[in-house]
Amino acid sequence: MHVLVINCGSSSVKYKVFDGDKSLLSEKIERLGDNFSHADAIQQVIKAVAHFPIDAVGHRVVHGGEKYSKAILIDADVKAEIERCYSYAPLHNPYNLEGISAAQTAYPDLPHVAVFDTAFHATLEPAAYSYAIDAELASQHALRRYGFHGTSHQYVAELAAIHLQQPLDQLRLVSLHLGNGASACAIQNGVSIDTSMGLTPLEGLVMGTRSGDIDAGLVIKLQQDLGLNASEIDIMLNKKSGLKGLSGISNDLREIETAAENGDQRAQLAISVFAHRARKYIGAYAVAMGGIDALIFTGGIGENAVNMRRRIMQNLDFLGLNSDQDKNASCSLSDENPVIAVNRTHSRVSALVIKTNEARMIARQTRQIASSQKPDAQGCRPIPIAVSARHLHLNEESFKTLFGADAEPTKYKDISQPGQYACEEKVNLIGPKNSIEGVRLLGPFRRNNQIEISRTDEFRLGVDAPVRDSGRTKGSAPITLEGPAGRLELEEGLICARRHIHMHPDDAEYYGVENGDNIEIAINSEGRDLIFGDVLIRVSQKYKLEMHIDTDEANAAELTRGLGGDIVYDDIAMDHACATIQRNSKDAN
Repeated sequence: MHVLVINCGSSSVKYKVFDGDKSLLSEKIERLGDNFSHADAIQQVIKAVAHFPIDAVGHRVVHGGEKYSKAILIDADVKAEIERCYSYAPLHNPYNLEGISAAQTAYPDLPHVAVFDTAFHATLEPAAYSYAIDAELASQHALRRYGFHGTSHQYVAELAAIHLQQPLDQLRLVSLHLGNGASACAIQNGVSIDTSMGLTPLEGLVMGTRSGDIDAGLVIKLQQDLGLNASEIDIMLNKKSGLKGLSGISNDLREIETAAENGDQRAQLAISVFAHRARKYIGAYAVAMGGIDALIFTGGIGENAVNMRRRIMQNLDFLGLNSDQDKNASCSLSDENPVIAVNRTHSRVSALVIKTNEARMIARQTRQIASSQKPDAQGCRPIPIAVSARHLHLNEESFKTLFGADAEPTKYKDISQPGQYACEEKVNLIGPKNSIEGVRLLGPFRRNNQIEISRTDEFRLGVDAPVRDSGRTKGSAPITLEGPAGRLELEEGLICARRHIHMHPDDAEYYGVENGDNIEIAINSEGRDLIFGDVLIRVSQKYKLEMHIDTDEANAAELTRGLGGDIVYDDIAMDHACATIQRNSKDAN
């Protein structure tokens, strides 16, 4: 399939043509303005690619708001939402939409797909995306952190996993996309858990002309003391700040470095602030994830600025990152060699410079949406739903500690998944704040202890349990277990289980999914119909088809016994809904 990828900026249009993952053409039209509009540029693009049999068009869109957490086929509703988000990304969304409209006019019969910079960050938890302002006001006006550069962060994370020869869902990565726009992203188990940009692309790292993090009181002072209005402040923070504002020279790091070498103190300050801010985010995200496995540099500065990479990697030895300055200095990326490690061989944490390719990721997602075929809606089998109450799995040693050296698990009853059963034995969970009594053990024994609770349980106990895939307990929360024969203080093992679906390979083939896919599920209930996103597919010969959610999620949907869920297609929750599955992340192997 030949996919045309269009990226409309405020003053330029970049475009590429892909056949599969192979790039056939890559061009850029610059200096757009009053005499040469984006519509004019798109006409020039159409002429330039006329000899290619274009099958679909993928569009980069910066802001998707709360509504869109994945790539989507563009229709009137999608265009209206892109327009509604103008105020969140005023330097991007208006031009993105202008390019979409012009391309649809030129290619009215082709599928057009929007790929959002914000989509990869849809997995952020409320603790990461919420601003500490009036909650009702924030909810009414969708005032929250969205994050950007998601397509780039997702792409380089997948390449990092391939380079490290480890599954992406077992890695803790900090990705630095450094360029005229710059952002950091904490990627744990394949998903974004935090990122530096916020409601708009203005928050976070120092950028070319954008300030990044500032005290909100500074804005008030600019209004009150200097008499600046909102438009003037917007121009100052978005177009006259960052490297350009600090240095007084340019937003181009190369020019600033030259001036710094010649003794320009403002240029030296700009470089120092840029590096300092990046190091702060690396440290913060390492703490949030309980450590890191790799640090990624990407984007124009990340891929090419040797001295800036060196500055940022200084003093990171305490994290286990030992940089190799010879490797860093000689690093030269190419399409054939897109990943280069710049850490010493003995370094516990890898430092990777990765050539990003957002257009390739956009082409992949466009191809996936455009080539999908909807199965017959009446033939789509519902998926049984099991509400998973709090429970635990133990290894044999821990069981003996809690129930006695001669004790053996006593089967209470079989549960739905083959070979698994509920036990008569129960324990008490002892948290810093409160305890929960009578939590049932499930058998058989496992290699590692795992205690699964809901968010409500988490607050009751006074703990901070991460959302994890079952079995991923490394670095999770501590908890104390109390049994009839003793107590056990675990340093890790307590999680809020990520919603997931067990499938036999025959089921996976029927639904067109694979192990490790993330999909959306519509819950059709007699209470509240809901769409659950970020649902993990787990496929095994030993599994029986069943979706597992916790009690909080079941209560939210007002589930009653015997209900089922349907895989959602195109964000529409219908009876027997069937549609394209969004694969948000997969194992990179």
